[in-house]
Amino acid sequence: MSVEEMSIHNEGRKSILFIGDSITDGNRGRTDDPNHILGHGFVFQIAGRLGLELGAEAPLIVNRGISGDRASDLYGRWNEDAISVQPDLISILVGVNDAWEQIHGNPRGATDRFKRAYRHLIEETREVLPDTRIVICEPFILKVGVLVEKWPQWQSKLRDYQQAARELAAEFGAVFVPLQHLFDEACERAEAPFWLWDGVHPTAAGHEMIARQWLDVVRLDSKRTAQQ
Repeated sequence: MSVEEMSIHNEGRKSILFIGDSITDGNRGRTDDPNHILGHGFVFQIAGRLGLELGAEAPLIVNRGISGDRASDLYGRWNEDAISVQPDLISILVGVNDAWEQIHGNPRGATDRFKRAYRHLIEETREVLPDTRIVICEPFILKVGVLVEKWPQWQSKLRDYQQAARELAAEFGAVFVPLQHLFDEACERAEAPFWLWDGVHPTAAGHEMIARQWLDVVRLDSKRTAQQ
């Protein structure tokens, strides 16, 4: 057990685990150095806001994103990187790499495992950590860079994945964080590369938009839950 994991179990603080692909990874450090461990993306920004607002009462934020991961890759490491952490809340953002492998006809995309693998990891979490809240973030893209050449395929595949994510959230009572419409609407204020520099990876502004939406949606859901 790492120093980070020991602190989760010993400090008595609430904990939030973010897991997914490179968008979550954010070039995070792989040591316990607090300057780098959360990466430089929306996870870092969420942690900063909650830390500033709540001080010692802020939840402990853990980043387990890994660049290049698909839903099936998350499931393959779910025990060590999610279940063993025993977080109070797990936030998942994945899908772009599943689409990439499918669209480019790579061997890793011989079958589309996105929804099947996603379902497995949610079912397992519900079974082993029944009190852990689950947040499902909508995968997103914009028509920029390498996505332009096969844009119709990208649109179709991501639309399927977005629908699958929404359906899984409804089925399992998870919180769904919609994101695609935010990026679409943001393109009315600045061109697509301003938000997603290559059509997939957010810029600083893109990460800030994700962070704000995540906090707004998750907090609203928390208030609704408390009132029930």
